[in-house]
Amino acid sequence: MDNSQLQILDLVIIAAYLVILVALGVVVVRKVKNMDDYYVAGRSFGPVVLMASVCATIIGGSGLMGRAGVAYSSGFKAILTAIPYLLGMFIFSGMSGRISRVGFQHNVSSIPELFERRFGRTAKIILAAMLAFTMMGTVASQVTATATIISMLGGEIGISYEAGAVIACIVFIIYTATSGLFGVVYTDVLQFFMLVIFVYLLIPAASLVQTGGISNFLSNLDPDLVTPYINGDIVGDIVTYLVFTMAGAEMWQRAFAARDQKSAKKGMFLGTAVYGVTIFLVFFMGIVAHQIVGDDVLAQYGSTDAVVPALAIAVLPVGLTGLALAGILSVIMSTADSYLLVSVQTCVRDIGKTFFPDMKEKRELLLSRVCAVVLSVGALLIALYIQNAYNILMFAWSFYAASAGLPAFAALYWKKATAPGIIAGMVSGFVVCVGWKLAGQPFGLGATVPGTIACAIALVAVSLATCKSHPSVFLGVNKEQEAA
Repeated sequence: MDNSQLQILDLVIIAAYLVILVALGVVVVRKVKNMDDYYVAGRSFGPVVLMASVCATIIGGSGLMGRAGVAYSSGFKAILTAIPYLLGMFIFSGMSGRISRVGFQHNVSSIPELFERRFGRTAKIILAAMLAFTMMGTVASQVTATATIISMLGGEIGISYEAGAVIACIVFIIYTATSGLFGVVYTDVLQFFMLVIFVYLLIPAASLVQTGGISNFLSNLDPDLVTPYINGDIVGDIVTYLVFTMAGAEMWQRAFAARDQKSAKKGMFLGTAVYGVTIFLVFFMGIVAHQIVGDDVLAQYGSTDAVVPALAIAVLPVGLTGLALAGILSVIMSTADSYLLVSVQTCVRDIGKTFFPDMKEKRELLLSRVCAVVLSVGALLIALYIQNAYNILMFAWSFYAASAGLPAFAALYWKKATAPGIIAGMVSGFVVCVGWKLAGQPFGLGATVPGTIACAIALVAVSLATCKSHPSVFLGVNKEQEAA
C-alpha cells in the first residue's frame, strides 16, 4: 500500500472519529435541562469520570504536541517546565475539596462568581475579562495542534493548515455548544482511553522497536537533549505553570462539577498522577524522533508541533496510524472543549449576567451557544496568526498567571484579603507582566516572574492597609464540613 493510500485510510479513520464525537455531543444535549447542567453538569460527577476528564484536559495539544516539540528542539526544557505544573496540580488537588464545598454551600460555579461574593462586581469583571481572553488563547493552541495533524495527512489532497484549523473549529463548536459540560466530560472519558492506548502506550513502544531496543536508543542518544540546563526564559515558564494552576478555571469548573468534595479530591489526585507518568513518555517521544524522523521536522512541516504525528506515521502500520492520530486528536479536543466552555461561561454568565441579572435561562443558554461560535472564531484567528501551540499557550497563560493565580488562592483561603487588595494585585500583575514583555524581557527573565511578585506585593500590602475599612465576606467552611 503506497503512502497516498495510507493517508486516505487514516483520514477516513479520523473523520469517523470526529463524527462519533459530534454525534455524542448531540445525543448528550438531552441531559441539559438548565444552566447548571450546561456549566457544571448538575454537580453530578464521581471520581472516575473526573479523573478521566482531568487527565484528558491537562494533556492537551500543547501538553502533548507542544511539549514534545519543545523536547525535540530544546531537550531537557520539556521536563523542567512540566514538573512545576505537576506540582501545582497536586497542590490544586488538595484545594479541590474546599472548592467543591464552597460551590455547594454558596451556589458558586466559577472563580469570577467567588470574586463577586467576596470582593464585589469590579473585581469580578476584571478577572472575567482576563479569563475570557486567556481561555480563548488556550483554545487557539488546540486549534493549531489539530490543524497541524489534519494538514500533515491531507496535504496531498489539498487540505491546508488553514482548512484544518477551520475543520477543528467546527467540531469544537458543535459538541461544546450543544451539550455543555455534559458533552465535554462524556467525550473526555472516550478521549482518555483513546490517548492512553493509542498514544502513550502504542507510539513509545513502537518507537523502541524501531530503534532496535533501549540499548540502541541510549547509545545513539544526543547527550545535549538530556543535559539539564536553565535560563531566565525557563524560569518564567516554571513560574507561569506553577502559579497558573491556582487559578486554572477549567479545573475549578471540574471541582464545582463533582458530586461531593471527596469525589473532587480523589478525581483530581488520580488525574494528576496519570499526567505525571505521561511527562516522561512525551519527553521520550520528543527525543526519540531525532533518531527515527530526523532533524528536519521544522523545515519539513513548518512547526515542531508535528513531531508526535510524524513519529506515529513513521513507526506504525496502516490502520494503527489512523487510530494513533485519532488518539492525538482526542488529547487536543479534550482540552479545547474544556477551555472553550469556560470562556463561554465567563462571557455569558460572569460578564453578561452581571449587567443583565434578569436574563432568563432560555436566553442564557441560547447566548452561550452563540458565544461558543464567536469565541471559536476568535481562537481560529489567533491560531492562523501564531502557528505554534506552545507559543500561543505561554502567551495566553503568562499574564493570567501573574494577575490571577495568587488572588484566586487568597479568595479561597485568606480572610484578610479585601476588594482593593485583590484589584491592586490583579492590575499590578497584569501591568508589570505586559510591560516586561514589551520591554523585551530584561535579563532574559520570563514576564510571569516580575508580574507575580508585583501582584503579591500589591495584594498583601493593600489588603492589610484596608482590611478594617473594606472588610470582605469570607466564604469559608468549618473544619468538620471540610473533613466530611
